[in-house]
Amino acid sequence: MKIAMIGTGYVGLVSGVCFSDFGHEVVCVDKDPRKIEMLQRGEVPIYEPGLQALLAKNVEAGRLSFTGDLAAAVDAADAVFIAVGTPARRGDGHADLTYVMAAAAEIGQALTGYAVVVTKSTVPVGTNQQVAEAIRAVRPEAEFDVASNPEFLREGAAIDDFMRPDRVVVGVQSDRAREVMAQIYRPLFLREFPIIYTDLESAEMTKYAANAFLAAKITFINEIAALCERVGANVKDVAKGMGLDGRIGNKFLHAGPGYGGSCFPKDTRALARIGQDHSVPMQITETVIKVNEEIKRRMIDRIVDLCGGSVNGKVVAVLGVTFKPNTDDMREAPALTIVPALVGGGAKVRVVDPQGRKEGETLLPGVKWMEDAYHAAQGAHALVILTEWNEFRALDLARIAKKMAVPAMADLRNIYAPRDAEKAGFTAYVSVGR
Repeated sequence: MKIAMIGTGYVGLVSGVCFSDFGHEVVCVDKDPRKIEMLQRGEVPIYEPGLQALLAKNVEAGRLSFTGDLAAAVDAADAVFIAVGTPARRGDGHADLTYVMAAAAEIGQALTGYAVVVTKSTVPVGTNQQVAEAIRAVRPEAEFDVASNPEFLREGAAIDDFMRPDRVVVGVQSDRAREVMAQIYRPLFLREFPIIYTDLESAEMTKYAANAFLAAKITFINEIAALCERVGANVKDVAKGMGLDGRIGNKFLHAGPGYGGSCFPKDTRALARIGQDHSVPMQITETVIKVNEEIKRRMIDRIVDLCGGSVNGKVVAVLGVTFKPNTDDMREAPALTIVPALVGGGAKVRVVDPQGRKEGETLLPGVKWMEDAYHAAQGAHALVILTEWNEFRALDLARIAKKMAVPAMADLRNIYAPRDAEKAGFTAYVSVGR
């Protein structure tokens, strides 16, 4: 199949590269000439484990290319995927569809024959119908179908998620569109991965419902963690006891400083807004959003208390600022709330992150970037673990404690056992829900 992928952001680039590895001929399109030039050189603008090697393999095989010319990419394509950004709109929380509709209009002008126009971006219910209307507005005679194919990729594990998905959701309106989508996903069908066909609206809703549920699960265990601290329970034991129940499952039951990233914050806000617009308030989701922000602020208080009630003049070493490990993405990361509060309180903040510096230098002014945890800890009054990168999971705690002016740790990802921290020489140690 010939595929045009409009947008080379996280979703578009990963999807385009993986489709080409299925054997399809994929052309990725972007309006940013610098990004296209970078990709043509074999350089990847985002950090995702394994992506650069897979890209190089398929470029060399002649199945994958990059261009700024949308019309050339769409010409003779069997499917055109829209994978542009849908950021939260300022003021009302709605998903901003400006880029989606602009892409739809351009696709309409470029269509030369039948194609399925597939929305990969996360969009509110009803958007695919709007995409069809936008195409017909510029080309009433165009022969096409629209389809909804939401992504369920975890940053840091996106390639594995694409190649071995829990499920693929495809919303279609015609047998012809379904057949095209079936051919595109045939490699997964042959390996018996579930492919679910629905109407357009159900596919659109599935994406929001799934992300809102996962965000609620994270927020629930964080609330339970706060109660565990008051009653003397251990949230890790509680989560294990819950997670072994097959109806609940153990994923997303890890207490911490709140969720962040490119999806959960934006999608929960969008779902809440969709509910308001249709007079069906999403009360659970609205509460999840509110509680998640409170959890981040609670972590600030925890660090301040660890420093004796004030961080003014204190050196604080922060390990990890991306919203999760194995990504360079800092969108809505807890660090963007916590670190500025520490800097604003007068702390001298040192930061270590394997991939976060590129974005972090702009997003976190006033901090000092360090190469590793041991240099960051030298003379520090507190060590804060915000992101559970592998390199922070096996630190020589005794070595770090000796380097610090005050051996105090806020382990906000519950990486270490309190007794191990005490044994290593930490005189103060706090975690989440223990």
